[in-house]
Amino acid sequence: MEIVWNLVLFLLGLAALYYGAEYLVKGGCAIAEKAGISPLVIGLTLVACATSAPELVVSVSAAISGNADISLGNIVGSNICNIALILGLCACITPLSVKYQILRLDAPVMAGSAILLTVFYFMSNGLNRIQGLILLLLFLAYTVWNIYASRKEERAAAEEKPEEQPKKKYSLFVSCFLVIFGLGLLIAGAELFLKSSIFFAKLFDLSDTIIGLTIVAVGTSLPELATSVVAAIKGEKDIAIGNVVGSNIFNVLGILGITPLISPLKNSTLAPMDFGVMLFSTLILLPMMRSGWKLSRWEGALLLYIYVAYTVWLLLPLF
Repeated sequence: MEIVWNLVLFLLGLAALYYGAEYLVKGGCAIAEKAGISPLVIGLTLVACATSAPELVVSVSAAISGNADISLGNIVGSNICNIALILGLCACITPLSVKYQILRLDAPVMAGSAILLTVFYFMSNGLNRIQGLILLLLFLAYTVWNIYASRKEERAAAEEKPEEQPKKKYSLFVSCFLVIFGLGLLIAGAELFLKSSIFFAKLFDLSDTIIGLTIVAVGTSLPELATSVVAAIKGEKDIAIGNVVGSNIFNVLGILGITPLISPLKNSTLAPMDFGVMLFSTLILLPMMRSGWKLSRWEGALLLYIYVAYTVWLLLPLF
């Protein structure tokens, strides 16, 4: 009976994730139009932070309970999942065009944050409060600059073409309601999925490290997966790719900036291989996006292969 109940929770979680992502994308695009901010920046900031809320909740909760493996494994695994699984899947659905801003600023920040996290981790076998504060300050500086630069570019574009007025799909109140309602569904869906997935994982006696890197990482990345896939299907490619890049930046600089300030992450047992796959998938993405200024279907398939190979490597000792 317990197995059936958890299967029901799993299906309800998937439904909540899909509809939550759809409302969040609609509301986010409408807010971007009204605020004079590009959909790309909305994807990199508002949508990225919103869809990373489950990672924040899980990592902070795990840190407070003294489980650094779940907390860190959740972020490392989520970043691998975001690039290799989510961007790979989205690119297979439809090739994703890459704007110059992504390669000029956001992708290098994503790569730099992954490198910095790796250095910090092996310096202290976790993350201390000083390292967390450095990461958080970097995130705040990145966010402020991104919004400032976007508004400046949008004003310049409006002056060149003053006759073109932005389309107003929803009022500001409705747009904000869609974002909040969509985020609520995403968090609820991720929570239902996580509970049911961890229940099934425990049946197979998986370790906390593997659960953090796989089940929890995928579960907390489901809002990004749902949002990016829905955005890609609807043609909002800036939201799709911006959401993933922004989420990875927020995961490292934001979540792992906040979490150690609340409770330092000590004595983690994550392997060098885990950080190696995170760095490899992050760094290989840069030349992929630069080639033709898009992520093609074959590149998406390669990313998916990386994710499948890594997951098999993690689970192989169990068989």
